[in-house]
Amino acid sequence: MKTRVISGVAVVAIILAVIWPGGIVSALGIAAISSIGFVEFTNALGINSKENKLHLFQFLGICATVAYDLLIFSGADYRMLMLYIVILLPLFMLITVITYPANNSKQAFSAYVSFVYVAVSLGFLLMTRNLKDPFVPGVPSSFFNRGFFMSWLIVISAWGCDTCAYFVGVLLGRHKAFPKLSPRKSIEGCIGGSVGAGLLGLLYAFIVGLIWPVIPGMYWIFPLTCFMGSILGQVGDLSASAVKRDMGIKDYGKIIPGHGGVLDRFDSMIFTAPMIYLCYVLFL
Repeated sequence: MKTRVISGVAVVAIILAVIWPGGIVSALGIAAISSIGFVEFTNALGINSKENKLHLFQFLGICATVAYDLLIFSGADYRMLMLYIVILLPLFMLITVITYPANNSKQAFSAYVSFVYVAVSLGFLLMTRNLKDPFVPGVPSSFFNRGFFMSWLIVISAWGCDTCAYFVGVLLGRHKAFPKLSPRKSIEGCIGGSVGAGLLGLLYAFIVGLIWPVIPGMYWIFPLTCFMGSILGQVGDLSASAVKRDMGIKDYGKIIPGHGGVLDRFDSMIFTAPMIYLCYVLFL
């Protein structure tokens, strides 16, 4: 438990260091997280039979991930990003055709799905951080802006829900929610996690209101967004658990002591980050 807590604090410190500065620091930090998660997911799908050695598609996937986040950083619009995502699949298949049978279509499709599942989804965290709306004179727009404050909603929705669900489950959990998929999750914990995330979102709105009282409707948008995001975060967590069950593995990796791999910690953000960005587009 001590190891898990220490590792959890370290992960929080890392996400602070990644999100807080904005700009190229956030872009490269999210690219690094996404790249590790991509490798973990492709390993889980069985793309690589050789331990401690990258498969060709894993190397290409890392390059594609870094390039994707740099495209977001450069300000590429959604049409350019969509074109980039779409063109990767024929590129992976072209490599399969050229190198077959050393590399096969299953590996190509696994790499592509992993890129979309991990890199594209977590890319919405960077897209949210890059939202521009500076309010402090003389401070670069990449720092204190609407994107800075909206980014933390993703963290609250994902990890705030996890924390609240854990404590509510320990104290009140009586009924198993998904006994075959995640035996430790209770119905009470799931509900407590979402309600707790909503309350944290309301608290966060009051804190932001003291600093930057210009977001219209944030006192209802923030709690509602965190509540909805927490639901999708739990779906993301359970989806990742389903993949692990299907593949017969316990964790995606061992890089975070007490937690497993990067995906074991960031799986809930995979569905939450796109949703938070969408809420911004729809409501703000």
